[in-house]
Amino acid sequence: MKIATFNINGIKARLPRLLEWLDEFSPDVACLQEIKSIDENFPRLEIEEKGWHVETHGQKSFNGVAFISKHPIENTLRGLPGHNGEPFLDDEQARYIEATIKGVRIASIYLPNGNPRPGPKFDYKLEWMDRLISHAKRLLETEQPVVLAGDYNVIPHDEDCYNPAAWTEDALTQPESRARLRSLINLGYLDAIRQINPVGPMYSYWDFQRGAWQKDNGIRIDHLLLSAQAADRLKDSGIDRVPRGKEKPSDHTPAWIELRD
Repeated sequence: MKIATFNINGIKARLPRLLEWLDEFSPDVACLQEIKSIDENFPRLEIEEKGWHVETHGQKSFNGVAFISKHPIENTLRGLPGHNGEPFLDDEQARYIEATIKGVRIASIYLPNGNPRPGPKFDYKLEWMDRLISHAKRLLETEQPVVLAGDYNVIPHDEDCYNPAAWTEDALTQPESRARLRSLINLGYLDAIRQINPVGPMYSYWDFQRGAWQKDNGIRIDHLLLSAQAADRLKDSGIDRVPRGKEKPSDHTPAWIELRD
């Protein structure tokens, strides 16, 4: 079972690249972020006519997450719950969708960027991460395979960045951001990319500016975190750099895992 996470950076602008990638890479499940589309305007028909299942949690012009799957998508949850597990109605941003696909509980996550900091955007990022930690703990209690996939907007370690000194003031590298990601992992989740590829650059994002892609000035912010039940099935993981080199690409490229049946 191949599961990929892909910040598509606008489904309308990237649809040809997405359809091309789905044909070529052929994931079982694609977890999309930043679709920048309300549910009604998502190009569902173009994707479904190729045999895929689709579920979305959209927002006009900003954010938005989705699943594209070869298999039925069941028990879909839209929106990250509050600390008590109830719907968190104060958050209007579409950043979280979760469902069961082929027996695996999967989330597509678009974590807040948090810039500029300090300020309300950084505060929102940390509050959102705290809710994610609470929910991730509840998911572990179900004792089912869980995959938390998405754009976390956190660079976990300096080695996950081409030039750490250039990012010291950015929300993606702040001690508070990194500490919360560690807290999430320390609940009992496995960083699947680093489990298989423990050393060396595994970048998933390159800015559109300053020739970042051509210079390989990248960062790793797209992660797949696995519960013990999913980690036991981990066969392989990696970064598919091919889409980033295409014409009119997203600034992200897919990160992926393969699980044994």
